[in-house]
Amino acid sequence: MNLLSIFSFNSEKKQPVKNEASSHWVKCKSCQSLMYYKEVENQKHVCPKCGYHIRIGVKERIELLADEGSFVEYDSTLKPVDPLNFVDKKSYKVRVEEATKKTGKTSSVVAGEMTMNGIAAQVVIFDFAFMGGSLGSVEGEKIVRAVTRAIEKKQGVVILSASGGARMQESTFSLLQMSKTSAALAKLAKNNLPYISVLTDPTMGGVSASFATLGDIIIAEPGALVGFAGARVIEQTIGSALPDGFQRAEFLLEKGSIDMIVNRNDLKNTLSDLLTLFKVA
Repeated sequence: MNLLSIFSFNSEKKQPVKNEASSHWVKCKSCQSLMYYKEVENQKHVCPKCGYHIRIGVKERIELLADEGSFVEYDSTLKPVDPLNFVDKKSYKVRVEEATKKTGKTSSVVAGEMTMNGIAAQVVIFDFAFMGGSLGSVEGEKIVRAVTRAIEKKQGVVILSASGGARMQESTFSLLQMSKTSAALAKLAKNNLPYISVLTDPTMGGVSASFATLGDIIIAEPGALVGFAGARVIEQTIGSALPDGFQRAEFLLEKGSIDMIVNRNDLKNTLSDLLTLFKVA
C-alpha cells in the first residue's frame, strides 16, 4: 500500500503529478484534517496535525535515513523462482511479474549499506507494496547476506520491517526463512555486533515471529500494527473481545514487548546514537 491509498485526494485527477503535488489537498486517515500534500511530504509523511505516521516506501525510507549519496544497494538482481508451480487465483509467476511492474523491484526487500550521521551499517528495508512485504526465499537470502557483510565489515544491522508475514506461494520454503534469518542473527550476536529492529506499520505473521522481534533493541513507529495473527482471528479463537489498542506499538511498549517508540523525524538520530553506543563506527 502506498501513500496514495492511505490518503483521499480532493482532486478530479486520480493520481497526483509530482511537480504539481503542492496543488493537491490531502485528508489524514486518522484525524480527518485537510492539508496540502507538500506540507505532509515536508514532515516526512507524518501528519502535522495529529502525528499519524503514513506508510511510506523504500525510496522515502532511504531518503529519511541515509546520509546523502551514501546508500549502496546489494543483491538487487536476486528474484523469486516458482519451485511449487503455485497457482491460486493467479499463478505465482504472474503475481511476481505484476509486483515487479508495480514497484520496479524483484523482491519485497531492498538491502544495502549506508551511513547515518557518519555511522556505517547494513540496512534491510521491506517494501509493503511488493506482495504485502511478504517473506520469501529471496527476502530471507538478502537478510542473511546483509548479516554476512556486517560480520565481515564489523558493522551493525538495521532491519525496517513492513510485512504481512510469510509468502504462502512458497509454502515451506518461505517458512524456512524464519529459522534461516534467526540463525544468521545468532552469528551476528556471537561476533558482538548489534542488530536493531524497526517495526513499522504493519509487521505481522512470520516476520514478527522471527527476526523482527529478535533485535538487541526493538523500535516501533507510533501506531504501528505489530503481531502474529489478526485481531479478528484471535477474538474468534479465544471467544472474547481484545483490549483497546491491542497489537499497536503503544500497547506493546506498555507490556514490555518493545524497547521504545520513535517518531519518524527522530529515527535517523536515534539509530546513529544507538550504533555509536554499541561502539560500531
